Amino acid sequence: MKILLLGKNGQVGWELQRALAPLGEVIALDRSEGADLAKPEALQAKVREIAPEVIVNAAAYTAVDKAESEPDLALAINAHAPGLLAQEAKRLNALLVHYSSDYVFDGSGNTPRTEEAATGPLSVYGRSKLLGEDAIRESGCQHLILRTSWVYAARGGNFAKTMLRLAAERDQLKVIADQIGAPTGADLLADLTAQMLPTLRARPELSGTYHAVASGETSWHAYAQYVIEFARARGQVLRVAPDQVLAIPTRDYPTPAQRPLNSRLSTAKLQAAFGLRLPHWQQGVERMLMEIL
Repeated sequence: MKILLLGKNGQVGWELQRALAPLGEVIALDRSEGADLAKPEALQAKVREIAPEVIVNAAAYTAVDKAESEPDLALAINAHAPGLLAQEAKRLNALLVHYSSDYVFDGSGNTPRTEEAATGPLSVYGRSKLLGEDAIRESGCQHLILRTSWVYAARGGNFAKTMLRLAAERDQLKVIADQIGAPTGADLLADLTAQMLPTLRARPELSGTYHAVASGETSWHAYAQYVIEFARARGQVLRVAPDQVLAIPTRDYPTPAQRPLNSRLSTAKLQAAFGLRLPHWQQGVERMLMEIL
């Protein structure tokens, strides 16, 4: 199986290089190697040159707040480029794997969203991700769209690292408590992709959109408390204790892009279709913390 992986140096892309390797020949590219999603003609030429059986698009515009002032660039990378990749996948009779976001929803309510739930993005970023999904579905190519949330990795920056740094510098932290979701490791997404691909190749009727997040739920506030408690228990010297992490509402921390309050995603469809079980979010976070502490 010849697999073209785009966005190899991102959090998910980096993990995918490892996870996809046993499945066949992986050609992993980044922007400097002709895989710039903002340059459609070069991107199209590269796909046609390689002629893969599977295209895995782990590249994206992810600067949620900056997208409010760069809508054209966000749309080019998150909407137009996936549409182009889908057209090329259709032409090649290839499978396209693409990653989307809980930001395609409006974040209302307090129950997990299913794949069929009505969308309603609140931000430029969310709209760009939804348009990318739509373009893929409309192309008619065989595809796997994985919607996820609160992605982190040991490599690069992440929320846990920020909390640990601030907890070492300050006497008190204030963290948003009314946004609820499931922290999901880039390694989990990569492993899921690698496990789902062979099944999907054998059973193309499973093509479609799936929610892929760790099980359980938490708030950013409780997530911060958990990280700090875990680190202190392992001898990390931090000035802030878990009870010194104060809960604040989203309205007290305004940002250019509006965030969904409810980022819960139901994974029942994925688990039933592929026979997989999703680990609890704490398991992945602990694994990441053991790596960085």
